[in-house]
Amino acid sequence: MFRNIRVVLALALGVGGIVSVDPTSAAADGPGFGAPWVVSVGDSYISGEAGRWAGNSNQSSSYTDALGPTAYFDNASNTAEVIERCHRSKAAEIIIGGGVNSANLACSGAKTATDVSGQYFKPGLDFYSDANGRKGQARMLQEFAATHNVTMIQLSIGGNDFNFASIVQQCVQDFLLSPSWWKDYCYDDSSVTANFTTANINAKVALITGAIGNVKAAMANAGYDQTHYTIVVQTYPSPIPNGSAFRYSQSGYTRQSTGGCGFWNSDADWANSTALVKINNAVKSASAASGNNVKVLDLAAAFNGRRLCENTVGLLEEKGLTTWTNPGAVNVTEWIEQIRTVSTVLGPYFVQESLHPNYWGEKAIRNCVRQSYNNGAPKGGICRIGSGLNALGEPNMTLG
Repeated sequence: MFRNIRVVLALALGVGGIVSVDPTSAAADGPGFGAPWVVSVGDSYISGEAGRWAGNSNQSSSYTDALGPTAYFDNASNTAEVIERCHRSKAAEIIIGGGVNSANLACSGAKTATDVSGQYFKPGLDFYSDANGRKGQARMLQEFAATHNVTMIQLSIGGNDFNFASIVQQCVQDFLLSPSWWKDYCYDDSSVTANFTTANINAKVALITGAIGNVKAAMANAGYDQTHYTIVVQTYPSPIPNGSAFRYSQSGYTRQSTGGCGFWNSDADWANSTALVKINNAVKSASAASGNNVKVLDLAAAFNGRRLCENTVGLLEEKGLTTWTNPGAVNVTEWIEQIRTVSTVLGPYFVQESLHPNYWGEKAIRNCVRQSYNNGAPKGGICRIGSGLNALGEPNMTLG
């Protein structure tokens, strides 16, 4: 029956629009003057994609609906998105509070360069501009920073340049369309391995380095010296466990039909030991080549213990919960959104939310971003999971 399934995933790594931008900001505000701002740029792993949902459930969507249907609305009247499908959610990590203003300029699906070829506009970290008023994120940042005192820029980029969505699509397709006694793995498919040749990795490092350079150029064009601000580049978290730690068997189809995590064990092992490592090393290499005011926030293991289908957590109904607000839900449910296909996505869900940090995941990273901001003296470090919630309703995390 699965022969006719066509798995089409649109897993957009994106980041989105302006959050809490104050239109009354004084004209004198700018480089080194006025209230401090932190700004996020990049892709879906920083925009807030999947931030509507707190955990996963195959029962009513109300079990996990933390933000409701306006979760991604970011225009001034809270009625629509500034850029459709950028999915800049209200749970986005950049909203650190504590007297620090925040703006979210990123977009789900963004690559280092702006892409106008698809159904939705995807601004990259460049200076793109067209007659329709559409702009690249570096140009957005330049214009914003000219009239706001931007002291830290949080950046996530590179995953889409490595074709993350296509890789996941291939892995899930191979899981669904091959039997357990004759497994077809994705880790050795030519369409997948081509992304991780030495030549391609070097090319992506150059693109990411160039994107960071564009952020610096935007700030210089806005009148900033490099001592005025810090760029904090974040790596990507592991979204699924190694094969031995899945709570659903790889025999049959429950791993995808129930858990929404259709990977063979060997492909999951490869995803963590090879794909994630090489993508994150490319991000780190680009950051290291970009100057002293660039720090790295390492998120690779930030969700370990709360990943999709990990045997330490479960669906809400598997844990006897009926809502994400039940006491202790944050400790026993998943911080990564289920993988959905066009044949299984129902109701209020989006396919592009698949395999992204959800409400809990976004709030956990927000905690680490606040620590990285470090009261205006930004620093890098490794973000690690804690237990329970802090006074702000965020998962406790440590930055070391």
